[in-house]
Amino acid sequence: MASFTAGAGAANNNPNKSLEVNPAPGDSVSSLSFSPKANHLVATSWDNQVRCWEIQPGGQCQAKASISHDQPVLCSAWKDDGTTVFSGGCDKQIKMWPLLSGGQPTVLSGHEAPVKELAWIPQMNLLVSGSWDKTLRYWDVRQPQPAHVQQLPERCYALSLSYPLMVVGTADRNVIVFNMQNPQLCPFLQPVEISVFITVTLDTLNVICKLQLTLPMLQQAEFKRIVSPLKLQTRCLAAFPDQQGFLVGSIEGRVGVHHVDDGQQGKNFTFKCHRDGNDIYAVNALNFHPVHHTFATSGSDGGFNFWDKDSKQRLKEEAKHPPVNGSAMAFSLDDLQCQILDIDGGVALPSSDLIFLPASCSSGRTTWASSTQAESGCTLKKASCKQAASRTSSHELAFNKCPSPITCSTFNQDGSIFAYAVCYDWSKGAEKHNPSTAKTNIFLHSVQESEVKGKPRVNKK
Repeated sequence: MASFTAGAGAANNNPNKSLEVNPAPGDSVSSLSFSPKANHLVATSWDNQVRCWEIQPGGQCQAKASISHDQPVLCSAWKDDGTTVFSGGCDKQIKMWPLLSGGQPTVLSGHEAPVKELAWIPQMNLLVSGSWDKTLRYWDVRQPQPAHVQQLPERCYALSLSYPLMVVGTADRNVIVFNMQNPQLCPFLQPVEISVFITVTLDTLNVICKLQLTLPMLQQAEFKRIVSPLKLQTRCLAAFPDQQGFLVGSIEGRVGVHHVDDGQQGKNFTFKCHRDGNDIYAVNALNFHPVHHTFATSGSDGGFNFWDKDSKQRLKEEAKHPPVNGSAMAFSLDDLQCQILDIDGGVALPSSDLIFLPASCSSGRTTWASSTQAESGCTLKKASCKQAASRTSSHELAFNKCPSPITCSTFNQDGSIFAYAVCYDWSKGAEKHNPSTAKTNIFLHSVQESEVKGKPRVNKK
């Protein structure tokens, strides 16, 4: 497992003392992706660049190579053998970059609007791309044109793949689920423009006539389409590693945990995160840990957190702010770990200033109580709870917020490194962006098992 930290001199812009990746991109980072075979990190950015670094075991970063697009680059993906990087962006092109061989990139063309999402499907040996032109396109990368075009109801905003489950989020809060193992095809009518060449022998004149015909085509049937459980615009998705459902994050500082099977809808819930008092920030990234299957959220508040959806707990809390009223707070007597999860549905929350009493109290029950009830109704005194909270606040709370938004994040292949980009997120438009003063940083956090290993759920009776 990697273990490295930055020096104290970077503390202001790097409050968690993570390792900084240099040289940093010249503009905001839009995506981060690790090779599935090695600690090679690729970043795409708004300065039209795709850059790759090799992360050494001691944490040293070596810039390996870079390529350019004609316009800002929005997304990236690796081939499963770790040899090739795909990137897409505002130039409507996908570039296939044989990084390890040092070859020149080739272009896959066909989208009519910026390419927002990419994913490699090793089981099908295909690349899938999602675009603001309201299509998914599947590519046999040996051919320059797409093998299949899938119509979407709206612009593609997010895409996540955990074969055979693929989830696509679009504008208007549509979430579309595909079963890639059973890609049932259904007919639809697609206008096709055909060029017909006519030769006039009298003057040896070639005439080109263009006809537009409506022909029956095939497209993959959707397994399911739902409206996002979150009320505002979808920002990110993450398919469960066990393919049973997905996470969805939005601009309203909420995450939805949603199961695909109709019989498991009772397990669905949403919770609040990336909020600071009345200030609400977008959830920009959702990343499952490849080993423990807990997940990270990264937001425009400059914070990142690790969560366990099964026990409905936050595994580490930000050190900058104390727990807020109206949150479910649990003190575990084993490790005094503080976990907070503001659940919107499915679990009743106390109204204000309540604490969660451990199962070892005299009543033998786990129960909600006010601080005064805790002192009179349980042998675990109020002072003991305060002492636990104090020890938790000073020793167990882990992550400080960065001074700028975290726009994207990812784990490496074994989950020992968590990479995150700190930069302007464009949420206030181009008029609020000053390139001369804006800072862009990519940081690497050395992940400890205690930060990402799931915790048993504390049951309420």
